[in-house]
Amino acid sequence: MATERHYSPLDRILLQADAAMRTLLPLSAHPHRPSPAIVQPEAKMDEVDTKHVAGLMRINHTGEVCAQALYQGQALTAKLPRVRAAMEHAAEEEIDHLVWCEQRIHQLGSHTSVLNPLFYGLSFGIGAVAGLISDKVSLGFVAATEDQVCKHLNDHLEQLPPEDEKSRAILEQMRIDEEHHSESALEAGGYRFPAPVKFGMSLLAKVMTKSTYRI
Repeated sequence: MATERHYSPLDRILLQADAAMRTLLPLSAHPHRPSPAIVQPEAKMDEVDTKHVAGLMRINHTGEVCAQALYQGQALTAKLPRVRAAMEHAAEEEIDHLVWCEQRIHQLGSHTSVLNPLFYGLSFGIGAVAGLISDKVSLGFVAATEDQVCKHLNDHLEQLPPEDEKSRAILEQMRIDEEHHSESALEAGGYRFPAPVKFGMSLLAKVMTKSTYRI
């Protein structure tokens, strides 16, 4: 297996392009773990609830698209090999979430957001800039982002119809994983962002959630 020193700048660009295609092209990513929804029964929901759950899962899917882009951008510009490796490993774990959400969206008869390429590009740029500033800031951005994701997941769990055990199982496992990513980033030396910065990030997150709920 190739090690860190074997990757040239061109290799890394090609790897980033491959990661982007696997993230954005439907059904092109493959999870490392089976979806938690598999063992849960399919519930009968009315049209209103089905449409609402599909919108929530579409938001979460786009959030995972952003997470992939963020981690890939940070891995590209990370200064320390161990930080780069940590970002790449986190991106692999987030692939599970991406696929689980996509599968659930299709089960609900809906579609992923057409805005995903836009949000991927924006998130990749933010991640790359954070990595250029410092690994400490990059890791701190991961922690702050995952904290925002957990808040959204908690909110969505409250909104799910009680009978939708499939979506609930997915979101609960995602929350466990995201909390672990946040803690790991801080333990690795990540900078704890102040409240005003986190507030600004929450405003950007609201733009994403409002726009991808329907399209």
